[in-house]
Amino acid sequence: MTPATTAKTAAAAPRELIKELNGVDWLQLAETWGLKLLAAVVIFLVGRWLARRLSVGLDRVMGRAGVDVTLGGFLRNIAYAVMLVLVLMTALTALGVPTTSMFAILGAAGLAVGLALKDSLSNIASGVMLIVLRPFRTGDHVVAAGQEGTVLEIRVFQTRLRAFDHRVIILPNSEITTAPIINFSTLPLRCMDVTVGVGYDDDLQKARDVLLRIAEQEPLIETDPAPAVRVVNLGESSVDLVLQAFAKNANYLDARSRVIEAVRNQLIEQGLNIPYPQRDLHVYHSDANGRPIADLLLRGIADDGDLPAKTPAS
Repeated sequence: MTPATTAKTAAAAPRELIKELNGVDWLQLAETWGLKLLAAVVIFLVGRWLARRLSVGLDRVMGRAGVDVTLGGFLRNIAYAVMLVLVLMTALTALGVPTTSMFAILGAAGLAVGLALKDSLSNIASGVMLIVLRPFRTGDHVVAAGQEGTVLEIRVFQTRLRAFDHRVIILPNSEITTAPIINFSTLPLRCMDVTVGVGYDDDLQKARDVLLRIAEQEPLIETDPAPAVRVVNLGESSVDLVLQAFAKNANYLDARSRVIEAVRNQLIEQGLNIPYPQRDLHVYHSDANGRPIADLLLRGIADDGDLPAKTPAS
C-alpha cells in the first residue's frame, strides 16, 4: 500500500466511523449546508450594503431634483425597505428555503396584522397621502383637525404642530385627512377683515374715508390689492363696516393689531361714535298676593280719602 493510499484510508476512517455511529453523513451535510449558509450570509451582507448605498444615492438625486425634504426622506426609507426585503428573499433562496410557502405565510400573517392594526395602517395610508399630495409643508401655518399652528414635521403615523403659545400638538394623520385643512401659507398674501360699528347719526362717508386712510398709511398693508371698505350690516345700535386689507403672511398678526388700534384712536379723534349695546332694566317688586309694593307704600303714607279703596277679587 502506497503512502497516499494509506493517508486517504486514514482520513476516511473517522468519516466512516461517524456515519456508522449516527446513520448520517454529517461531514457531507456540513459541507453542503455550510456552503449554502455562507452564500446566504454573503448575499445578505452585500445586498444590505448595496441597498443602503442605493437609497442614499436616490436621496441625493431627489435633492438635486428639488423634491421636498419630507417626501424625499419617505421615498428613501420605502426604497430601502423594499430592497432589503428582496435581499432577504434572495438569501433565503440561496439557503434552500422555499420562498413560495414563505410568501404564503407572510401573506396570512400580514392579513392578521392588518386586521389587528387597522387604525395604525389608516394613519400610515393618510401619512402617505399627506406626503405625496402635500396639502401643507413643514413651516406652513395651518388649521388641521380643528387645531391651529405651524407644521413642525410630517411623519408616517403622526403630524406635529407648534401652537402660537409654543405647545406641541401631535395629530394622527387619519384625523387630518378626514377633516378640512386650512393652509394660510399657500398664497403669499392674507386678507384681514376688521369690522367697525359707527352710530346711525354718524357720516358713513367720513367713517369710510378714515378707515381707508388708516390702511393706506400703515406700511405693513399691501397696496395691491387695494384696501376696501364696505357696509355689511345694520345692527341694533350701529352701522357695521368692514375694512378689507391684505398683508404678507409673516406680517399679518402685527398688521392686524396695528390697524385695529389705529381704527379705535382715529374714530374717536374724528368725533365718530363706536356704539355699544345698552339695555334699560325695569324691576317690579310685589308682595305675596301679587300687589305692587309701590302701591302699598303709597297707600301707607296717604290719607284714607286720598286713594280709593280696592275691593279684593272674589
